[in-house]
Amino acid sequence: MTGPIIVSDMDGTLTRLEMWRGVLAWIRGHHPSPAARRFVAVRLPRVALVRLGLIDRLRFRSDWVRDLATLLRGVDEPGLDAMGEWVVEHHLWPARRESALTRIGHELSDLRRGSPDAQLILATGSFQPVGAAFGRRIGADVVLGTPLAVVDGLATGGLAAPIQSGDQKAAAVMALADGRTIVQAYGDSGSDIPLLALAGRAVAVAPDALLRAEAARRGWEVLDRA
Repeated sequence: MTGPIIVSDMDGTLTRLEMWRGVLAWIRGHHPSPAARRFVAVRLPRVALVRLGLIDRLRFRSDWVRDLATLLRGVDEPGLDAMGEWVVEHHLWPARRESALTRIGHELSDLRRGSPDAQLILATGSFQPVGAAFGRRIGADVVLGTPLAVVDGLATGGLAAPIQSGDQKAAAVMALADGRTIVQAYGDSGSDIPLLALAGRAVAVAPDALLRAEAARRGWEVLDRA
């Protein structure tokens, strides 16, 4: 492929909700366990420490996703795909950011008029089955999510690769692009700064304080009404 690329984050950028809430709801209804029932309660003390700045927010979020994956241990591959579809259908899609999605759709259509092989890449820290389900809704050509480890057709409760976040996400997109032009990138948080820095045009969607400050410093567009 030689065409240009548009790339976007998912959680917070194209949907107002985070993946973990939907996954936890699915687990409680379809793959329940005592650990799932107490998942949030036992982590609340650390949430308070994050808010006080005593625990790094990005590290905390990564640990949260890894811990969530352990609750999927024993789910087969069709079950993981069904989980992804359920989470998108019941949680992420109803909370989608229409203006951001419309904007990306128009940008991609404009690109493809001049470059038919232009691609939309969805790059997300969410589990791959969830990202893939959301990607199908928006017509993404490639989805770079966080893969769940599967052995003999069953989830092990671990991850098959590092969480797609921050520098890791940007590196994965660069490798996939393989020298192609990244025309535009969308993100919502400070962890998306490395991804946005790859693009000719960066759009901060309903950004957190860190990304808002960086967007002001670099002259990036801010899309608040999304």
